Amino acid sequence: MLSRSYFNLLNFDDYSTGGDRARVPRVISVPGIISDFEDHDEGVESDAAISPVHQERRVIVANQLPLKAYKDSETKKWCFDWDEDALILQLKDGFSPDVEFVYVGCLRVDIDPLEQEEVGQLLYENFKCVPTFLPVNLMNRFYHGFCKHYLWPLFHYMLPFTPDHGVRFDKDMWQAYVSANKVFADKVMEVINPDKDYVWVHDYHLMVLPTFLRKRYNRVKLGFFLHCLFPSSEIYKTLPVREEILRALLNCDLIGFQTFDYARHFLSCCSRMLGLDYQSKRGYIGLDYYGRTVSIKILPFGIHMGQIKSIMSLSDTAKKVKELKEKYEGKIVLLGVDDVDMFKGIGLKFEAFGQLLDENPRYRGSAVLVQIMNSPRSQGNDIQEVQNEINKVATEVNRRYGSASYEPIVCINGPVSFQDKVAYYAISECVVVTPVRDGMNLVPYKYTVSRQGSPFLDEALGLEGSAAPRKSVIIVSEFIGCSPSLSGAIRVNPWNISCVAEAMHSAISMQDSEKELRHEKHCKYVTSHDVAYWARSFDQDLERACAQYYQKRCWGIGFGLNSRVVALGPHFRKLSVEHIVSAYKNTRSRLILLDYDGTMMPQDLIDKSPCQAVISVLNGLCNDPMNVVFIVSGRGKDSLEKWFSPCERLGLSAEHGYFTRWTKSSAWESCGLTVDLSWKNIVLPIMEHYTEATDGSSIEQKESALVWHHQEADPDFGSWQAKELLDHLESVLANDPVVVKRGQHIVEVKPQGVSKGVVVENLITTMRNTGKPPDFVLCIGDDRSDEDMFESIASSLTSRSLPDTAEVFACTVGQKPSMAKYYLDDTFEVIKMLQGLSAASARQLLKSPHNQVD
Repeated sequence: MLSRSYFNLLNFDDYSTGGDRARVPRVISVPGIISDFEDHDEGVESDAAISPVHQERRVIVANQLPLKAYKDSETKKWCFDWDEDALILQLKDGFSPDVEFVYVGCLRVDIDPLEQEEVGQLLYENFKCVPTFLPVNLMNRFYHGFCKHYLWPLFHYMLPFTPDHGVRFDKDMWQAYVSANKVFADKVMEVINPDKDYVWVHDYHLMVLPTFLRKRYNRVKLGFFLHCLFPSSEIYKTLPVREEILRALLNCDLIGFQTFDYARHFLSCCSRMLGLDYQSKRGYIGLDYYGRTVSIKILPFGIHMGQIKSIMSLSDTAKKVKELKEKYEGKIVLLGVDDVDMFKGIGLKFEAFGQLLDENPRYRGSAVLVQIMNSPRSQGNDIQEVQNEINKVATEVNRRYGSASYEPIVCINGPVSFQDKVAYYAISECVVVTPVRDGMNLVPYKYTVSRQGSPFLDEALGLEGSAAPRKSVIIVSEFIGCSPSLSGAIRVNPWNISCVAEAMHSAISMQDSEKELRHEKHCKYVTSHDVAYWARSFDQDLERACAQYYQKRCWGIGFGLNSRVVALGPHFRKLSVEHIVSAYKNTRSRLILLDYDGTMMPQDLIDKSPCQAVISVLNGLCNDPMNVVFIVSGRGKDSLEKWFSPCERLGLSAEHGYFTRWTKSSAWESCGLTVDLSWKNIVLPIMEHYTEATDGSSIEQKESALVWHHQEADPDFGSWQAKELLDHLESVLANDPVVVKRGQHIVEVKPQGVSKGVVVENLITTMRNTGKPPDFVLCIGDDRSDEDMFESIASSLTSRSLPDTAEVFACTVGQKPSMAKYYLDDTFEVIKMLQGLSAASARQLLKSPHNQVD
């Protein structure tokens, strides 16, 4: 796989400046388990970390610092001011003044390497800003290359089908992206107190940064918010480094998205590409990832109410409003405010306005579309092509419908100050926001607040008093992140030019009373869900998500960009081969219970028959006369009997305990229940119906049970159908003596009273009755049905069915919530551990020849 070739990308040249920084190691080397109060892998702490008094802090990491830079004309020194328009600066409004904010990111200007140390010290002392100082070459490949020309189009559903149709994946640009993220992470590590500080990472430029931080600090409190959209799995899976980015994001504690659609796409990618399922509990969505719960947050970003209201209260703003009102007197102003890029749909918007004028001649001379075009954020041929298209369509519309005194489309090239934009918002009857794809777009929010007015603006607009009714109309694309929150907007498909033209006509001709109601609805939402509300909400959820670390033990595993942290409960630990072998040697009556699928053999193999290694290790265990070894499986007895025919002394329990056989030479015994299997006549046709409707599903018919498998079906559709089948069967079998259960990729119907837990009880009872109560119990399984065995073993300890001195090892495969006390990572580790026990038996038998079996 291509992704494996990037395991070593953490070892690129270190671009950070300021001396020789130690490289982040390729492999996490953690000396054992990290305690609840001490991080052994965190090395030398920063000054902040050892300070006896810690001020509450948030470390904000974004591509650009919220600063404006300029050189003093006299001293030729760099000077800096806050950029009040920067969203990451506005987050502070959600917190008390006691909370300190530290910002990590790039400057918008190139600083000479000789000046970087001085500038860095100045920025940290005066602004609490930590600049990254990326070299120009790295910045070009990282930002203008991978971010803007590859990731940005792909996340906006544009695939480079041909070399002339977008930029294709380039290994060097990906290398630059990872290297730049490493520089950002290094800068965070310079200032962070990992035990106290919360880190917020912003947007798609820094999606692999969480892996670097989690690798360095296992318990770092880390949140990520994606301001742009997240594409559907069909688009995202074309990304050659798809798994590396997903796993990096999952190293966060909280991941935020603008809309449910974007979150749903991310969750679908995690399910389809990583096999991770999400759960919703009490309104929170979470993904279990190696024992950590990664929370998902859905909340659109808001605007800075204080900033926009302060601008609206300025006399200069009122003066600009008055000028514009006079300029467009008698005109109906429709307003567009967009960046110049291929996804904003400006050309389509102009075509729709041209169609409006063509179909409604009465608007010629009165309706004006003012389009403010912000400066493009990147460079390239695509930007020039967009600009050419805009100019061509605007020129054609103005030529056909304009005159010497009337210009239908007025293009204003940026940059345009926020104050001037507020003035345009205030005089516009309608704002038209119709990108073909967009994530965060705050133009409708700013427009709504501007139309709410202020005493200065009301006077400039000639409104009678502050009680005058306010009105506004928003035309918004269905494909942008703010669309779901604007319930009173006219939603359009920007690709349907006729639809957009009709929406413009509706906005112009709408009754004032309707405009007032729509404005009131939007105003309530925008003013209550501002940037301060967003910051408080995100921070509360991040604190809640990070609380899990206080009760768990953490350690790092993995290589390169697949590095991750395992977090488990204090009583849930990995089964040590040395520990279990030691207990095994000191016991004389052992019961070993093994599930088969997913425990002895991987789930993803088509051929489910046991390999020679499995047969060999089972025979090794069975040859010890002090062992009773059983395979306890949900499979039918015919399959188990055929597969394990080489194992003479192996016990088999088939169909979850409905049939049991102690050795190959003994007969199969049923569970002893009087079972009526007539329910099969009801269940089989229902399962056949779902099998026909679900491609990739199948039915397994056992003597005592019926199982519907959907492992080979589409993950989402299979899970959906499994839930429907479960509900269907539970309703029709409500009065039958059966159990309907949903397991790992299955739905099973079986008689009541049949379970793996009952098997365990019977085996322990039989061994006690023969005078050999087990003083060693090993039980290994991987799915829900095996939890019955773990529960039965726990009950046997409580009821003293097992000796007080018995060594008990209940072990699940994989890190997940379980009744078991121990875990092993996979089937390979299970076989390796069993081979250790088998070897111990072989050594004991050699030492004691009289114990050998004839």
